[in-house]
Order: sequence, then C-alpha cells, then structure tokens
Amino acid sequence: MKVVILAGGLGTRISEESHLKPKPMIAIGDQPILWHIMKYYSQFGFNDFVICCGYKGYVIKEYFADYYLHRSDVTFDFSAENRMTVHSNVAEPWRVTIVDTGLNTQTGARIKRVQKYIGNEPFMLTYGDGVSNVNLNALLAQHRHSGKVVTLTGIQPGGRFGVLDIAEDSDTVVGFREKAKEDGGWINGGFMVAEPTLFDYLSVDESCTLERMPLETIAHEGRLGIYKHNDFWQCMDTQRDKGHLESLWNSKAAPWKIWSD
Repeated sequence: MKVVILAGGLGTRISEESHLKPKPMIAIGDQPILWHIMKYYSQFGFNDFVICCGYKGYVIKEYFADYYLHRSDVTFDFSAENRMTVHSNVAEPWRVTIVDTGLNTQTGARIKRVQKYIGNEPFMLTYGDGVSNVNLNALLAQHRHSGKVVTLTGIQPGGRFGVLDIAEDSDTVVGFREKAKEDGGWINGGFMVAEPTLFDYLSVDESCTLERMPLETIAHEGRLGIYKHNDFWQCMDTQRDKGHLESLWNSKAAPWKIWSD
C-alpha cells in the first residue's frame, strides 16, 4: 500500500525557516520532519511513498538524491583516483516517488495529480508536517471493516482548528464546523486511508482543496469515517511547535520514535 504525503505548501506560519526550504524539510533533531513521518510509516511495513511537492520541491528531491551522503560517513579521496567511498551506508527499505504538483496547488488537486502513481488501489494519505503515535494497523483495519471512502484520524488538540461533526455513537463524520473555541471537538489529524474512489471527488484544478468540497461531500454521503486517536499528535505550524518537537526528540521522549537507532 502506497503512502501519499502532502509536502507542497508554503508554510507561511513558520516563515523563519520555510523561506529557505519547504516545511516538511525543517529539521527535528538532525533530520527533516518528513523523514520522521516516513520512518514511522516504515515501522508498520509501509515503505512505498509518493511525495506531492510544490514550494521548493527541489530541496526534497536533492535530499533523497543525496540520502546516503546525509546518513553515512564518507571519505573523499582527492588523489589521482578522485574517488568517493561511502562507509556503513544506511539503507532504508523505501521506494520514493517525488512529484511536482505545482506551486499554488491546493491539497485535493495535488492528490489528483499523482493518481497515475497510485493506480486503482487503496492508499495511505497524510500531511508532511505532523507526527503522531497513531496505531496505523488499527486505523487500516477499521477502514477496511467500515467500507468508507476515506477514514481519517481524529484528534483533540484544542481550539485553533476546524472541528468535525460526528454522528452520535458512531465512527462516521457527517460534517465540518469552522474553527471554534475549545469545546473538546475532534479535528482531522491526517493519517488517513483512502479508497481509489476518492479520486472521483477530486479535480486537477489547482483550487481543489481536499478538506473542503471533496471531504464535505463524502461526509454528507455518510462515507467519511473517523478513527479516534486519544494519544500523542503534534503538527509543526510554528516555531513554538518545532521547539516542542525538538525538546521531545532531544530528551529521547519522542512518542513517534518507535524504531531503534
């Protein structure tokens, strides 16, 4: 199963760093948050990634082109042989497809523009700026059992996000509400599973926003599911968010780090 990662936004709320690189390439510790997300998925056996690029996408391409150099010890021999030797290179079981989906393209159009790399099969979908310790196996199992078009991970972070209306005693999303004061509401934390029929709700028009008409329509049809996650989740919207994630990582208390060094 492929994992689609939305990594093309401008990241204006963390512009202190995003003016130099796309937000998914901002580092937590010594690696970009995109790497942390991919490492997490990989621990559940999801190793085939499709990255939707836009703003400064070449930075992401260059990172993976030189991945061994970023992750290994290297000897440069400038003698007559002019040779480079990579020592103890770090191999990941990953297949990474990087697609330029446009500078100003919204999330729905980005997904539609990578449809040919997904094919007619279900896929994982997430954002390139958030980490969590969500149980991806349980998420996938619920999605398969539910028969929904999309199952998203619902989290309760506070009052600065739009919230989901959920049918009583149900795992079905029936609508969305605008940003509200803290009321215990659930929001879309990403970490979604989608059927290929999602593409029928999307357009390549750059204004197509996944979180608006497509998901709202699917919700009104009763075909949008929610997997409720009550544990750790954190996006990286601001420098304060980045500082919090770095503190967790540096103190070896990062809940999303489920792999061994």
